[in-house]
Amino acid sequence: MNDAHTPPPALTENEPVSLVIIDRICEWLVDQALAEPELDELVAGCSERLYAAGIPLARVMLGYSTLHPLYRSRTLYWTPDGAIERVGHTYDSVESNGWLRSPLRYMIEHRVFMLRRRLTGRHAMLDFPILEELRDQGITDYFAYLVSFLGDDIGDTPSGLLGSWSTDDPNGFSDAHLSALNRIQRLLAVATKVRVKNEIAEKVLGAYLGAGAGHRVLQGRIRLGDGERIHAVVWYSDLRESTRLAASIGHEGFLALLNDYFECTAGAVLRNGGEVLRFVGDAVLAIFPIADDGDIEAAGGKALAAAREALRLGAELRNSSRPVVFGIGLHIGDVLFGNIGVPSRLEFSVVGPCANEAARVEDLTKALKRPVLISAALAAELPDANLVDLGTHRVKGVAEPIGVFGLEDSASSPDC
Repeated sequence: MNDAHTPPPALTENEPVSLVIIDRICEWLVDQALAEPELDELVAGCSERLYAAGIPLARVMLGYSTLHPLYRSRTLYWTPDGAIERVGHTYDSVESNGWLRSPLRYMIEHRVFMLRRRLTGRHAMLDFPILEELRDQGITDYFAYLVSFLGDDIGDTPSGLLGSWSTDDPNGFSDAHLSALNRIQRLLAVATKVRVKNEIAEKVLGAYLGAGAGHRVLQGRIRLGDGERIHAVVWYSDLRESTRLAASIGHEGFLALLNDYFECTAGAVLRNGGEVLRFVGDAVLAIFPIADDGDIEAAGGKALAAAREALRLGAELRNSSRPVVFGIGLHIGDVLFGNIGVPSRLEFSVVGPCANEAARVEDLTKALKRPVLISAALAAELPDANLVDLGTHRVKGVAEPIGVFGLEDSASSPDC
């Protein structure tokens, strides 16, 4: 990577970019399409090689549409100091003034596959607001391109690549520079497409199955019975009086409340390092895997932190007149983490007595009027957790009584 303050070798109109170097960059991009690197590495590697070849890049932008619950598209920006900035664009961003008045949107609407604008001198054309911003940042020449993954069929939301090359060279891009960039950008699009497809698969599987399960599926563990035994802290939470709530506040109101509840519980699990495995109606099944070094206290500490965060968020919702009340049961043991179902319809989940017992521990939160209960087996591994012994209790489906503990800082609640 070149130093940010060291310009690339100067080239003139009569001194074309070395075709040998550009050929090598093209070969490198083909190799990258096969190797499937991270997009940050791909964009940085390509930009650095072009910069070193004498193309005076000051800013590189690459954007692509994606399939994600939160983001409609993503953009990467590279600058010669080696920095890569990744920006996610939400679904309502297509209505933003910046996008509506951008050259990239213009290119999509008018089926323009290349657009060049000089930003300084007598040939300057600043017909989009972003171009004025770039000029004020020292950019002199702007070259944007659109590569569709569907041929000439772009559509309103293109399946393809939007990109731009910018320079701060006083003379702008030469014809040799533009010729080299034209060769590179289609191969860059091919390599990007391969990685974007994989990224979409990872994100979608992660959103629907959980990050760990999604990774296992992509690694090829897709047959019925594929699985592994995992030692973990198991979380089970359940929403109170969901049937009554659904009847009293209507379908749309209940759906909104259900998502508030999941943000409290499943969101807290994810933010504290756990993995959500299933939404069982209005219940959440999750795990905090115990590392190979057997650090049970670390996994248990994360689970307790998530439970306390969930309680705090639930209280905030109730204070704002959102009737979200739930119980949380925490347990520890071995679970079988793998594929269950039938060959044509599988589900990646945990099975075994430990998961069932965690659900039974949560059941006790109602009778004991405690929002969070921790099994005696887990409490024994957390000597510094300030837990309160609540005795042993018989539960349905478990032969022996289960000992449970409560959080010392969580008093008995009539809402449980």
